[in-house]
Amino acid sequence: MAEGSLVLRTKKTLGYIFVRGLVTTVWRIMFRPIVTGAHHIPATGPVLFAPIHRSNIDFAYLIFATNRKTFFMAKHSLWKFPVLRRFISTMGAFPVKRGTADRESLNNAELVLNAGQALVLFPEGTRQEGDSVGTLMDGAMFLALRSQVPVIPVGLGNTEKAMRKGAILPRPTRTSIVIGEPIILPTFEGRVPRSAVTDSTEILRQRLQQAYDEARDLVS
Repeated sequence: MAEGSLVLRTKKTLGYIFVRGLVTTVWRIMFRPIVTGAHHIPATGPVLFAPIHRSNIDFAYLIFATNRKTFFMAKHSLWKFPVLRRFISTMGAFPVKRGTADRESLNNAELVLNAGQALVLFPEGTRQEGDSVGTLMDGAMFLALRSQVPVIPVGLGNTEKAMRKGAILPRPTRTSIVIGEPIILPTFEGRVPRSAVTDSTEILRQRLQQAYDEARDLVS
């Protein structure tokens, strides 16, 4: 797959089923995820998942909460490694260049949502540390408002202990995933007001903090 491109395969291919099964098996053995709130996930239609981000293993946790195929943004540098690029591309990933106005990644994200699919986007932008959700990037809510899709905050517990920043390999650790209630956003004709993006991002920050607190409590 060429760097930056997204071939939108909405059906689960044999490659996707195999890789998903492999990841699920490894995660169940290593991390024994506790899942709550899965009933908040719509069975069909576009949806944007907004998880907390504390570890490199965070990307895979939605597969324990839903059978829906999910697509997600991953940092551009991962595409430097051919084997890893093939692996995450099969899982539905496409690259994003952090710290820039990456128009291609935004177009790919809109392509996923406009096709009625599920997209995972980390609103913190990159891995953070600590128990508090700080300032969020506004890209997630801008995208959701523009595409008129619900946003689901996702709390993950103990993933930073399962694979710490800088670690080469993860270690067996009990983890958790909390799926929050969908955030239903207002709709606008034409341009999305900047104030709406700011207000919605703050709502997401609060709801993400709540989901994160619940996830940590499950494994404390």
